[in-house]
Amino acid sequence: MFQHLQTVFWILAPMFVGFAIRVPKPYLRVLAKILSLLVYVILLLIGIGLSQVNQLILQLDNILLLSLLLFGLLMACNLIALCLLDKWLPWQVQRSKKAACTQISWTGSTKQIAILLLGVAVGFGLPAAWQPPHSAGTYALMMLVFVVGIQLRSNGFTLRQILFNTRGIQVSLLFVASCAIAGCFFALLVPEVGIMQGLALSAGYGWYSLSGIVMTQAYGATWGSIALLNDLLREFFALAMIPVIMRRYPSSAVGVGGATSLDFTLPIIQNSGGIQVVPMAISFGFIINIVSPLLMILFSVK
Repeated sequence: MFQHLQTVFWILAPMFVGFAIRVPKPYLRVLAKILSLLVYVILLLIGIGLSQVNQLILQLDNILLLSLLLFGLLMACNLIALCLLDKWLPWQVQRSKKAACTQISWTGSTKQIAILLLGVAVGFGLPAAWQPPHSAGTYALMMLVFVVGIQLRSNGFTLRQILFNTRGIQVSLLFVASCAIAGCFFALLVPEVGIMQGLALSAGYGWYSLSGIVMTQAYGATWGSIALLNDLLREFFALAMIPVIMRRYPSSAVGVGGATSLDFTLPIIQNSGGIQVVPMAISFGFIINIVSPLLMILFSVK
């Protein structure tokens, strides 16, 4: 247990260290490029790890099927819970004028899948002696969350502003609870998966670069790939559905993006719901980014 708490500390500490650093606005573009590069490095490392799975080709059907099942359960539970929140405690937003012309861009997600597949190809071609060490993914992840912390601070967000947004807290609690319910359903439907593993798999919350690494270390490359694909599917779904459901169900629109509401899907959230939605989205995304590694690691204790 102590070892797992140490892992949580080493993953979360860089974010808070980064949050103490503020850089001038012109450097934010450089940080964004560094962040993108780190994401690609992590995906490449996950792909290389996946290539080392015995009889990978024979397991692809199983990986895809289980990923789709987990994704379907998560989306169903998330949308039911958050739509009920929007119904019982309405929180209307003014539809942005940009929302009507918001275009769905699949380029980022497509590129991420391509990098993952490139990693698989590279892994097949690399001699065993040249394979990257298992710790490489963890170090890359620590650098990634460090940069995220700097970005938050440099954009002018304070911990008080983020952590004490009432609607953001409400959405976070319902989101985490509904994901846990979905994880339990997944464990009940898949005999080889225990309740704790189901809860761990459901706690990626769209942070694929984190879930892929943590689940690979806990349960092997096959389950790491299932977690990663599930979280990539969430990103695709959020890209398509946020503009559609924002007007009637703003909490649901923010929630479907999970951890990506803090970064990748934030521009779509702002374009679809207006600037008044952004503090709630930032609060929700920040809380989820803190909770995700904590719960994944704690649930994967063996």
